[in-house]
Amino acid sequence: MNEASASAHWVEHEARTTILAELHARPFLPLHVPRRIYHFAFATNHEAAAADRAAIEALAKIAGLNAPGPDAKFHHFDFGDWRLRWEQHTEFTTYTWATGLDAETPFLHPDPLASGEIKFRPPGRLIVATHLCVVDRAIPLDDLAGMFNSQSLCVIGLGKDAGHALTDFDVDADRFTRIAVRILHAPPMEAGRLVQRLLEVETYRSMALLGLPLARAVSPDLTTMEEELSEITHALCVGESHNNQDLLKRLSDLLAANEALSTRTAFRFGASRAYHKLAKSRLELLQETKEGQYPTISNFLNTRLDPAIETCNAVEARQMRFSTDVARTINLMRTGITLEMERQNGALLDDMVRRTRLQMRLNRMVQGISIAGLAYYLVGLFAFVAKGLKEAGLIPANLSADMVEAISVPFALLLSWAFMARVRVLSNRAAKEEQVD
Repeated sequence: MNEASASAHWVEHEARTTILAELHARPFLPLHVPRRIYHFAFATNHEAAAADRAAIEALAKIAGLNAPGPDAKFHHFDFGDWRLRWEQHTEFTTYTWATGLDAETPFLHPDPLASGEIKFRPPGRLIVATHLCVVDRAIPLDDLAGMFNSQSLCVIGLGKDAGHALTDFDVDADRFTRIAVRILHAPPMEAGRLVQRLLEVETYRSMALLGLPLARAVSPDLTTMEEELSEITHALCVGESHNNQDLLKRLSDLLAANEALSTRTAFRFGASRAYHKLAKSRLELLQETKEGQYPTISNFLNTRLDPAIETCNAVEARQMRFSTDVARTINLMRTGITLEMERQNGALLDDMVRRTRLQMRLNRMVQGISIAGLAYYLVGLFAFVAKGLKEAGLIPANLSADMVEAISVPFALLLSWAFMARVRVLSNRAAKEEQVD
């Protein structure tokens, strides 16, 4: 059996096609110089992503082009003078428009949306708007540098003398961040790869910074909760145990509030770390080299992006530490409450023992009274019998009924004591059999 016929009998994994296609899902496209590129990223949730796919399908239909497939995450459109690269990610969708029209002079057309060159308006909330110009070596590097803010300008060499990249990460009057790429020896495919990496750095660093406003927003709430926890622990230290139930309720509310806060921030902080790593990896792939006195993009982001991510990490660490502190305080309070309950239970047991002893004394007194009462009734019976025997002449004449009654008193007491002793023995035996203390 040959190899081709054998493969027909294999059962492929249901995800094999997706895995193989993922490696080619977002290919690099060749780029010719000169070029002006407008890159947009829109934050899209599930509903916005569905609306975005519907909008791009409508755009393809109007232009008479093929629309992306239902599961496609990447598509390339050729509108003649313009090219569009569409990519859909988990949290955002990117549109990269490129044209060679009037691209010789960098940044000559700052906003194609305002001028009407691009009429398409995607759904979603704009998070990235980048204007990137690609020029050749005919334009001196210093002339390009003069178009940026010198205080934050970064200039790097790309690859092995492939070109230069310049950006100041600032926004112009049209709210675009600007990047210039000066191609030296890079062929079209290499130029397309370098430009795509630069746009990914800008996109991922913007997405990474989404966690910073959230970290700043939740910090005051976290500080307030920490202050309240400090008040509660102080109340425990000074021994204010009369309102333990109220303190325990406040601790439970703090723990619930922190869990809600953590749920709100966990995804965003985790995503920020992931985007931060992606931005760093894209910078490594650019193989940047330092140019003159200008800082590199990596150095610039290290001094600005890294602290933002560390702020997110610090807030997340505070949340985890706060949750641990609250749980520990709750356990401490529960221990205190348990000890107080044991003390109260001990006092209650002592009181029960004291009452039991008093009851036993009363029982002994009652038993003594019972013996006397039983003896009294027995003596009465003996007296009644003695009078009958006296009248019947069965008692000697020198003994009166009263004398017989008096003589019977010790015997009545002895019988009464013996009877009560027998009752007590039977009671103790029954208690032992029933295992009752």
